[in-house]
Amino acid sequence: MTATRTEVDTAVARLVQWLETGVAPAGLVTEDAFADLTFPQWRVQVQGGQELITARHDVHPQPGQVRVERVDRTERGFTVEFEERWVDAGQKWYCREQVRCDLRGDAIAELSLYCTGDWDEARVAEHAAAVSLIRS
Repeated sequence: MTATRTEVDTAVARLVQWLETGVAPAGLVTEDAFADLTFPQWRVQVQGGQELITARHDVHPQPGQVRVERVDRTERGFTVEFEERWVDAGQKWYCREQVRCDLRGDAIAELSLYCTGDWDEARVAEHAAAVSLIRS
């Protein structure tokens, strides 16, 4: 079944709210949600909505700021490209991620995440000194 524009918009807003606050809003994921999470040197899969929420908290418990760069609607849901910034242990952190979500109604039923890894202040500064991005 094709996801509607309203379902996608609702799901994206809930996802961003969760990432920014660390608190999963009602209806974010289905009870049987599946997630495949890929990090630079690790991969984890979880089954179950609460397990997905717990897995996120275990690897990235800090709330922060999300800047959505792009949302593409798909037949079953959406992909979203974004960057996150947060503070932990007195340091500012950064990462870029891309997530593909399949929806059931306006809830996430399946999620695949690809993350650059968490960059601390030293890595962000090293990158800024070495690379001039054409687009930000």
